[in-house]
Amino acid sequence: MTKSTYARRTLIALSIAAAFPLHAMAAPEAAAEGQASTTEQSTVKTEAGQLEQVIVTAQRRAENIKDVPMSIATVKGDKLDVLTSGGQDIRFLSGRSPSLSVESDYGRTFPRFYIRGLGNTDFDLNASQPVGLVMDDVVQENPMLKGFPVFDVDQVEVLRGPQGTLFGRNSPAGVIKFDSAKPVFRNEGYINAGFGKDSVRNFDGAFNVPLSDTVAVRFSGQTQHRGDRVHNPRPTNSGTSDFEGYDDHAARIQLLVKPTKDFSALFNVHARTMNGTATLFRANILKPGTNELVDNFDYGNYPTDGVNEQWLRTRGGSARLRWDLPGVTLHSITGYETLNLYSRADVDGGYGASFHPPMGPGFIPFPVETADLMPNHRQFSQEFRAESTNAGPLQWIAGMFYFNEDIQIDSISFDSFAKGNPKNPFYATQFQNAESYALFGTLNYTVSDKFKVRGGVRYTKDKKDFLAQRVENTVASRRLDADTSNVSWDLSGTYTLDKDTNVFGRVATGYRAPSMQGRLFGLDSLPTVAGAEKVLSVEAGIKEDLFNRRARLSATVFHYRVKDKQLTAGSGTVNQNVLVNADKAIGQGIEFDAQANLGSGFSATIGSSYNDTEIKDAGLFVKTCGAPCSVTNPTKEQNGSTVALVNGNDLPRAPKWQHNFTLKYSVPVANGEFYAFTDWTYRTKYNMFLYAAKEYTAKPLTEGGLRVGYKWDRYEVAAYGRNITNRIQSVAAIDFDNLTGITNEPRTYGVQLKATF
Repeated sequence: MTKSTYARRTLIALSIAAAFPLHAMAAPEAAAEGQASTTEQSTVKTEAGQLEQVIVTAQRRAENIKDVPMSIATVKGDKLDVLTSGGQDIRFLSGRSPSLSVESDYGRTFPRFYIRGLGNTDFDLNASQPVGLVMDDVVQENPMLKGFPVFDVDQVEVLRGPQGTLFGRNSPAGVIKFDSAKPVFRNEGYINAGFGKDSVRNFDGAFNVPLSDTVAVRFSGQTQHRGDRVHNPRPTNSGTSDFEGYDDHAARIQLLVKPTKDFSALFNVHARTMNGTATLFRANILKPGTNELVDNFDYGNYPTDGVNEQWLRTRGGSARLRWDLPGVTLHSITGYETLNLYSRADVDGGYGASFHPPMGPGFIPFPVETADLMPNHRQFSQEFRAESTNAGPLQWIAGMFYFNEDIQIDSISFDSFAKGNPKNPFYATQFQNAESYALFGTLNYTVSDKFKVRGGVRYTKDKKDFLAQRVENTVASRRLDADTSNVSWDLSGTYTLDKDTNVFGRVATGYRAPSMQGRLFGLDSLPTVAGAEKVLSVEAGIKEDLFNRRARLSATVFHYRVKDKQLTAGSGTVNQNVLVNADKAIGQGIEFDAQANLGSGFSATIGSSYNDTEIKDAGLFVKTCGAPCSVTNPTKEQNGSTVALVNGNDLPRAPKWQHNFTLKYSVPVANGEFYAFTDWTYRTKYNMFLYAAKEYTAKPLTEGGLRVGYKWDRYEVAAYGRNITNRIQSVAAIDFDNLTGITNEPRTYGVQLKATF
């Protein structure tokens, strides 16, 4: 056993052992500091040392997390502050909750979420995902909307398992739900400033002002800067010289109008402007026949002949109206989002080619320098919802939902060998219109003081029109369309064993609408379509308060089956996705999380999950790597290409085990509080693609962070470090040209200062 392997295993063992004294077997999502949100404060009194109640809105009502019959987690408060130290984007959530992973092939944009192994590796800009993201009650459908920076947020909720009844289509794996801090009728706010390695400068803050007894406004914003930290050492080069710097700015303005006690209106306008560089694809950084980085790998060195540039503009708004009538509350939620994107990168990851020396690093068969643009995007959504408020055993929710989205995607390429890297004359364009209607309803019934049941149903009708074009000397056009409908349902129950312990069971279904892709590589190439997928999930669990509410745990076992699972395959030596449906995919596992106040100033959380996934399709073959790689699946030759049988493989980028751990120590010092907070995540290996290959099997990874600070009066000063062990390895790859890898981010550190008022 190597020293590094021994250290990682020892760290995990110590993390688990630290929680055993209070029988706490997992839970980063329910942070020890968890409190009810600003607008939904718990009225239960808390004794010294007790954990605050956690209030969630997973069922579209404010409820104690213990009473919600599903596997759910939250991230908020101090934990959010720690995880976002250093300017981390939304990928900071990866591994911080059992069964949750987040990654991106685009860098700070286009995050891809996975829950219980269900996700989507598709890199096209109209890719659908089985994990829904809802921000302030508005669904964020396009992947580029899902990376909006996290600031001035009350709480993040991770809802595991199908959420097809209340949250609708494209959420068969679950939902990530963000709730911003809302305007309140008092003066308050904060400002947070950070400075760190690589010229990092981060500022965020909020200012809440009551304009009158009935109107309040909240301004919040964030600006982040990082200098370039990777250099192109080639002495003569027409491409980009320095990489991985960015300027990322976002703001939100909310206006609360409450003219009477029975009516309120909350208006939200938000925007983001990001300028930076795309993910670095690094040629031949993997040793052939292994998943190890090449000897003497240098993160700060990137020889290339390509141009790297990325910018994103998003704008949006919502109006959330509420009427509190006798016995019923009515909601109207209107949302609008639009974005504009340009992302360009040297996909071959090096310079030159076999026919255009010099070349490197290693063997470069052919150059690939491309850009994807989204010049037109528009999303509109409207929800009307009614919920009962009368006392009694029966409660209900009913509503209707409408969604419409228009997208244009342009894919262009460049001549890396000509002066100035000019654009090639040929390009591909995609146009997509998606429209969806839904009716939904749920019933909650209190059978007895100890037993409650819930059931829901949703009818969804989807229509999608798609046009793909290839422009060369002529124009090739391909049209696709889909018109589908689906009924999703769920049934769950909660049984109270005693005042501290609830057990629950849940059966639920979910649905993902058909997907289409058409980044046409030539005039004779064809778009592909994956039909609708449907999932059936069963889970059961326990949620318990321990030691007079000084500790809390939850544990869940689950099993799911996805019929006609949508999967994304490669095209051999061609930079184009191919959509396929597997007959089915299955998954089962456990999730375990807990938190505890350990006493003497210590508090801890620990979480763990096991996800065993499998593709089940005896006839599903996909093309393997265009570059030489060591495929471990059975292969055969088909139409001049090597294809691999993927039946029995794990779902891609789905680690079997994930663990996370936090430990906080705080002690009064002078007139303030000194604290130290450390957090760690570990995950096992996973396949990067549908097929299995030695080079494209991500190694196990452990990453940790540390924050040490002092709070006094309304001020705080802290020092932080992220990925403090500086563990660097390949986490993703490009397989059609050479052994191109994408690495995780290196160690960063800095200081932060915060003032509240």
